[in-house]
Parts: sequence; C-alpha cells; structure tokens
Amino acid sequence: MVGTLLHGCMGPSGATVVTGLTEPKQIRFVTVVKPDLEEGVGGWQVSCIHIRLTRSGTGESFLCRFGIEMPVRNREGPVSVPLAQRVASERINETAYSVLGSATPASPLGVLCETLKGALAPRIAGSIVGAMMTYRCHKDTVPVEFGDFVL
Repeated sequence: MVGTLLHGCMGPSGATVVTGLTEPKQIRFVTVVKPDLEEGVGGWQVSCIHIRLTRSGTGESFLCRFGIEMPVRNREGPVSVPLAQRVASERINETAYSVLGSATPASPLGVLCETLKGALAPRIAGSIVGAMMTYRCHKDTVPVEFGDFVL
C-alpha cells in the first residue's frame, strides 16, 4: 500500500468527514504506446488505482479498482507524466471528497465504489483531451493501492 487516500469519520451533522489526499507522485503511469514522432501526436500512458473502502464497525472491506489512461501527446501538446499524475491526483481527490463525504456508515461499499467511478469518469475526460477513466486496469500496470477510507 502506497499511502492513505482518505479517512472518514462522522461529523457533528452526521455526515462523513473526509481528510487526506493522494499525492501526484504516488500515481504511477506506464507508457504502453509510444507517440508517433512524425505525426507529433499519439502515444498512451496508463495507471491502475485501487482504493480500499473499509467499514470501521465491522471491518468489512471493498477494493475499488479502476484505471486512468491518458495520451502521451494530444492535439494540445505533450502530456508529461508529472502532468498526468497531477491531473489524476486532483480529480481523484475532488471526486472522493464529493462522493465519499456524503457516505454514511450504512452506505454499501460496492455502491460507493461505483458512484465514485461514475463521478470520476467525466472529470478525467474533461481534464485532458483523450484522457479517460476505465473500469479495468491495463495489463502492463502495477496497481497502486490507497486506503483505508474508513466509514
């Protein structure tokens, strides 16, 4: 496990309080397709993210898995690994705060995972032309596990 993504606890209003964050350097991108140097565009880099969601009262746990894929170079220019890491980290953090912050101790962990992925996909796609969140990780990636998000 690389580090803590988020930690949650019940606040005074009954809502989950979310603290913590992913750091860009924690997200590992692997180039799986080199860009076409003649065309000046293309190439593909991928990352695999695992977020462990855990229910504090029972210890029940669910591993939320997804991939982040980005071009190496698109029509707007190069997408360096540090840029890909920063954008992925920012989108994961803001989405996790939004989705998981509204969770309750009774929220089904699998449903929270699917809600997180559903909210993350358009945020990733809207950040960099050609970028996407995938429901499966590319075979050439090494998963980076973040956790625990405790409900």
